[in-house]
Amino acid sequence: MFCWFLASFGVVFFAHDLQQVVAGWPLAYWFAAQGSVLIFILVVAVFAWFANRQEHTDEATDPAYTNYVRRVHKRFALYVVTFLIFLGVLALAEQSGLRKIWVGAIFLFATVFFYALVGIYSRTSKVSEYYVAGRRIPAMYNGMAVAADWMSAASFISMAGGLYLQGFSGSGSKPGGLVYVLGWTGGFCLVALLVAPHLRKMDLYTVPDYFQVRFGGHWPRVIAAWSAVLCSFTYVVAQIYGVGLITSRLTGVQFEIGILLGLGGVLVCSFLGGMRAVTWTQVTQYVVLILAFLIPVSWLAYKQLGNPLAPAVYGQQLPKIAKLERQLIESPAEQEVIFEYARRSADYVLKLADVPEALERERQSRKNEIRRLTETYADESVIVAARRDLATMPRDEVAARERWTQALRENLERAQPLAGMPAHTHPFAGDPAGSDADQQLFDVSRRNFLALMFCLMIGTVGLPHLLTRFYTTRNVAETRNSVTWSLFFIALLYLAAPALAVLVKYEIMGNLVGQRFDALPVWIAQWAKVDPSLISVSDINGDHILQFAELTLGADIVMLATPEIGGLPYVVSGLVAAGGLAAALSTADGLLLTIGNALAHDMSYKSDNNRIDAVRRVMLSKFALLLVALLAAYAAAQRPADILALVAASFSLAGAAFVPAMTLGIFWPKATRQGAVSGMLAGLGLTLYYMAINAPLVRATLGLHGSGRWFDIDPVSAGVFGVGAGVLVTILVSLLTPTSRMPAKA
Repeated sequence: MFCWFLASFGVVFFAHDLQQVVAGWPLAYWFAAQGSVLIFILVVAVFAWFANRQEHTDEATDPAYTNYVRRVHKRFALYVVTFLIFLGVLALAEQSGLRKIWVGAIFLFATVFFYALVGIYSRTSKVSEYYVAGRRIPAMYNGMAVAADWMSAASFISMAGGLYLQGFSGSGSKPGGLVYVLGWTGGFCLVALLVAPHLRKMDLYTVPDYFQVRFGGHWPRVIAAWSAVLCSFTYVVAQIYGVGLITSRLTGVQFEIGILLGLGGVLVCSFLGGMRAVTWTQVTQYVVLILAFLIPVSWLAYKQLGNPLAPAVYGQQLPKIAKLERQLIESPAEQEVIFEYARRSADYVLKLADVPEALERERQSRKNEIRRLTETYADESVIVAARRDLATMPRDEVAARERWTQALRENLERAQPLAGMPAHTHPFAGDPAGSDADQQLFDVSRRNFLALMFCLMIGTVGLPHLLTRFYTTRNVAETRNSVTWSLFFIALLYLAAPALAVLVKYEIMGNLVGQRFDALPVWIAQWAKVDPSLISVSDINGDHILQFAELTLGADIVMLATPEIGGLPYVVSGLVAAGGLAAALSTADGLLLTIGNALAHDMSYKSDNNRIDAVRRVMLSKFALLLVALLAAYAAAQRPADILALVAASFSLAGAAFVPAMTLGIFWPKATRQGAVSGMLAGLGLTLYYMAINAPLVRATLGLHGSGRWFDIDPVSAGVFGVGAGVLVTILVSLLTPTSRMPAKA
């Protein structure tokens, strides 16, 4: 625990002081991007080795299980070879003239069809197979499945984008990309040290099962079940949004239809075979997603530096990016763009000063423009566009105020050097040695970084769909080994994501910026059709040359567009999209299964061992899963927020709801049922309150002014308050109530 703390919070807190350059790397940046991850892997591996030796877990060899593992190895090797042959054939077909739309469609349908075949082959109604895959998944393959389950659309699609946009630590108002690398890998240390082995000892099916066994009574289980539904639903909406994003790009269909196409693959896998089908589907999906991530980043590294080992060599580009950043800040053309954004911000300030009058004036201006175009017999497409502009205007003062406030915020942000992006390797906004304002900004930036990292780590410990995966191994020793394998497979991507962000930023700043608008790559317009918020360009200063501040890239586009940015064949673009789809589908499988089990198994649980009742709960889980999938698809179709924001919020909810009562229940015998119930309600309630009260719509509706933030903590990190409240309330109430019974096998 001491090593974990030093490698995470210790390095981050003193990051501003660790600016020494070693072998070309700023020391703090290297630790946050790579060094700490390697330490986390070492901590988990050493702990598993010592703990397993201490417990003397060597068991007599089971010939049946040995033969089973040998068959799994052969099938996995055959699958990997077949997939590589499939890639090669598709690449040759593209070179022979196969159209891009067919390449994308083949990738989509071939991969989803294979996942569906695995789901159908693994179909089951047996209770232990449906809930925990029969508890016989080998540690390495369970680690691979955990990695696929874990590396959701947020990890695959958005994390590199967050690193591209926010660099090390962010701009103050937004957290930096490296917080996700540290938070999501450091959380696995806590899972290995504090939770996973203890839960596996109890031979349970779901996380709410633990609360029933440990604390007894009805309410701990019910609250845990509803909490699992809440945090998992928030998480799964982000995954299905990613499914729609990728599917629509691959096939050219509408975003909403893309959601339904991808959702079919999810349902076939998780509906028919439960955890057994989900496990083996996730193993196959991991191969797709890791190849899809490593191939383009390796190509970019080879193209720019002559070495495909991107994590080892991308540090050479950091000083080059720093030089490009200085050039862009001093560029007169960039300053013209910044001035125009500032002017637009001033216009929105005037509009917001008198919203009713400004809204009426703008509406009348557009009506006059339509009348003028009609009277002058302008082209019909121009008239239609003008009418569309009028129809999309805010309908009332509330909508106008909300839209213009958002536009003001965006223009103010882009009216900053580098369009509001921080220097890539600079730790935290502001300056601890500067003015009072700079010092305050530095403190707030570092505080938000630490708070979000804490929430991501604690949330990792509490995510039900992750913890359930460690129920599927043979024994406790295999569970510890499985966590080690999980972190190893995850680190393959997490070490490459910072490299990808740096290489793409160099490609954008060094090669794309400065091109004429009529010579821009086709992929920009193609992605803009999918969702204009993902990417947009606008000739702000009218010089017909793309400036850095005139390019808007969303976090969700950086990874998906990497092959096209690097000039790779379209087959690699299809592979990346298929990898992103695999990441989203694999996590959605686990989340939907968790929600279905919570609604059917945990809500209707009875302590008897009636086999008919158990089979009935399996069937109810399947139908609940179907219903929740449709609801999540509807929510994702509304495009509620970016993927990283949704996922980070679910981590805060999971950490506050589960972790205080769970860990105290494991390590503190005096934790009581009343304490657990009170702590879970207090933690979850405070987290939800803080998120809601800081939502712009809620504050506008209630007429609240100011930020409403405590200690300037961003709402996405609300779990930092919820976890603290949960621990405090659980301890206080437990001390005042009779002690709950401990589980027999704990």
